[in-house]
Amino acid sequence: MDNFTTYYIALGSNKGDKFKNLQAAVKAIYHKIGNVKLISKIYKSEALGFKSDDFFNCCLILESQLKPAKVLRTLLAIETDLGRTRTKTNVYEARTIDLDIVFAEDQIVDTKLLKLPHPEMHKRKFVLQPLADIAPKINHPILNAAVEDLLSTCQDNSVLEPLNVWIKNPSKAYNLAKFNYIAIEGNIGAGKTSLATKIAHDFNAKLILERFADNPFLPKFYKDASRYAFPLEMSFLADRYQQISDDLEQLDLFKNFVVSDYDVFKSLIFSKITLQEDEFKLYRKLFYLMYKDIAKPELYVYLYQNTERLQQNIKKRGRKYEQDIADEYLEKINTGYLEFLKTQTDFNVKIIDVSDKDFVKNRADYIWVLEQVCGE
Repeated sequence: MDNFTTYYIALGSNKGDKFKNLQAAVKAIYHKIGNVKLISKIYKSEALGFKSDDFFNCCLILESQLKPAKVLRTLLAIETDLGRTRTKTNVYEARTIDLDIVFAEDQIVDTKLLKLPHPEMHKRKFVLQPLADIAPKINHPILNAAVEDLLSTCQDNSVLEPLNVWIKNPSKAYNLAKFNYIAIEGNIGAGKTSLATKIAHDFNAKLILERFADNPFLPKFYKDASRYAFPLEMSFLADRYQQISDDLEQLDLFKNFVVSDYDVFKSLIFSKITLQEDEFKLYRKLFYLMYKDIAKPELYVYLYQNTERLQQNIKKRGRKYEQDIADEYLEKINTGYLEFLKTQTDFNVKIIDVSDKDFVKNRADYIWVLEQVCGE
């Protein structure tokens, strides 16, 4: 979940319902480009360079995995969707919405379609003032000056009037912080780690990731399951118990909630499949002795994917010891999870079929998953 770029976007409207246009643009940016971190207050100012109705202007900070050129194309598409028609002349004109990239971190871009930083931003108070509200210290990589300093030396004499209305951040629609602890579960290759990581990043959550990569028995198990199943399951149980207990006890005042990419009960689900009957009976006794003392998730999300899609994902991520996993084994795991979840009354369960979704590469799919997680 790396390779994020922080963008600083300027928005303006002086045609139609201006506030509604700005709100619609912010929502579209969130749904199509990335996570909106901060939104400035709205300022009213006279049209600059031509006679027309007053503008409403604001700025926002955006995180996205898209490249600058793709962000620009998407912004232009959003303008079109919201009713803007661009002319080929260079004459200023009224517009329902105007969306510009001001900065993409410290990137300098000079192409026919895109120039970064925005070449006129330091001359425009209606850009500098709202930007200074949310990012006063961000540095102009060419002028080598902070936004607040560019504002203080700006020659633009326009009068800006701050408005007592605020644009809603679309991310607030997904109130995940109402849960103290969310567990994301799923079969091998279902995408639970990817989703947990994205949620933690976007919603300021403490992230707990299963430490399967450090388990020395896992590669051995895939080569000789009957020999290594019991030590594998015992080592997983001990590690999961310790990790969840430790991480949930350590209060993090700077995080809104906890999200993990597993729940400890998976130990019992997998062990029922991998262990011999007498081994499983012993394991189950040990499991319940430990399980009664562990905090349970307030929301349990199970990502269901069909076997064909799971195999595609397993092949794609390329872990050598996983490449020969049989379809039958994956189907048993799915069945084990679903049977367990049908009997649960202790916590809220959401089963989400993501077989035809790619919430890592497709933001629309990610938004869809968030809606399923938060839906009643």
